[in-house]
Amino acid sequence: PDQVSLRCDLNISTNKSSHHTDLFGDDILIVRRGQNFTVTLHLKPGSKEFKQGETKFTLIVETGPLPRKESDTKVSFGLSDSTVDTDWSASAITGPSGNTVSVSINSSPNSPIGLYSLTLDQEGQKTTLGQFVLLYNAWCQRDAVYMPSESKRKEYILGQHGVIYRGTYKRISGTPWNFGQFESGILDICLKILDVNPKFVSDADKDCSGRRNPIYVTRVLSAMINSNDEGGVLVGEWYDFEGGVHPGTWTGSGKILRQWAKSGPVRFGQCWVFAAVACTVSRALGIPCRVVTNFGSAHDTNANLVIENFYDENGEDMSDDSIWNFHVWVDSWMTRPDLGEDFDGWQASDPTPQEKSEGVYCCGPAPLKAIKEGELTRKYDAPFIFAEVNADVIDKVQLSNGRMVEFGGSTKSVGRFISTKAVGRDERHDITHQYKYAEGTAETHILYTFSLFEQNVHYVDLYDSGSTEERKVYEKAQHHNKLQKRGEEPGLYLKVCLMYLFTFF
Repeated sequence: PDQVSLRCDLNISTNKSSHHTDLFGDDILIVRRGQNFTVTLHLKPGSKEFKQGETKFTLIVETGPLPRKESDTKVSFGLSDSTVDTDWSASAITGPSGNTVSVSINSSPNSPIGLYSLTLDQEGQKTTLGQFVLLYNAWCQRDAVYMPSESKRKEYILGQHGVIYRGTYKRISGTPWNFGQFESGILDICLKILDVNPKFVSDADKDCSGRRNPIYVTRVLSAMINSNDEGGVLVGEWYDFEGGVHPGTWTGSGKILRQWAKSGPVRFGQCWVFAAVACTVSRALGIPCRVVTNFGSAHDTNANLVIENFYDENGEDMSDDSIWNFHVWVDSWMTRPDLGEDFDGWQASDPTPQEKSEGVYCCGPAPLKAIKEGELTRKYDAPFIFAEVNADVIDKVQLSNGRMVEFGGSTKSVGRFISTKAVGRDERHDITHQYKYAEGTAETHILYTFSLFEQNVHYVDLYDSGSTEERKVYEKAQHHNKLQKRGEEPGLYLKVCLMYLFTFF
């Protein structure tokens, strides 16, 4: 018979070095998708010489508890003259002694990430060659998380230490954070987070197949970093910290993740802790990620893009909406084939449990482009994130007769000094312009005119001093927010508005 493997060398050190995974402190093969890795087969003594094109065997890769070809969680492929960069493939050459075969394997750049088994099948005789972990690959142009800048890859994937900004917009302070994504055992914990999420529990096959998509995984992580739904990592607490750790005490993600893996939800976290842990898990899985702080961050509870401050005649606050000194979330880098290439790039997601989305405490990912342009029908949760950085504030007092009277407000108090750590430097980088148009720029009033057909004209006095660019986006956002609630597509409203305008004039 032809050769059957006696032993397989996964060439862990060499492969990890070429795949930028050598920083992981785990003695397992960790590779990134869409890129070659090489294993060496040591053949039985006395086997026939390996001959390219004549020696036949098949390689099988499997991931998840129920691998299926239909779900791309099981793939079989034979030897070719060379590998291809679009699908699973393999090529082989024999060593000088004839007793070793070097097999080059290329994974699909669209494969589900996770723990895989590698099996050799020769005429029905199967030999397990080993296991490997497959991650997203920001170095691969065909991968959805491809990031062309090497300095940004070093920061947003390989960077183990960061700075998280807190305080107020008048007094911003940076807090060092150890993300620790390469510490021994952390990657295994990150994969465990995926394996205990409710979507996996209800349909493991569909969930594992969905892990090819960083949009899906980012949304799962947004839900799993908090413990408001089953099995999440952190318990949020803002008042009473008895029985847990004060959120301000944490300085890194590793201890939190290890404690979760050992004993379940960890007490306690607040927004910057949720975001930092989400960043750790994202970077470990290969998704470029940054921690973002928004100063003057709005919490819009009724999804109308307005923060309404209600007071009684004694000045007591009766509001459900609120504006926080700061709030922290994460941006993750990926393409959005579901929305179109205009919405590729940074996507905001927020693991802090605030409001439910599709029945779960999660938020995002929403393209920064959609937030900046007011395209609020674009998935996921763009209206909520738009309001966090761009809501208008209206102050009202309830008189003794029950009548509400507006007495003030602002278009400029929300969404200030949006900050993240600079690439390659421990300095604050202001990214406000990536989320919203600058105050006083020249474009915003046009779309606001359209929204007045559906909004109470009572608001118009507030807007006269606003920048035109910002007001235009705000109006567009109001309109898209209404469409999103009704499940309608944008476009019809513009036509109706034009009819209104033509009739009016």
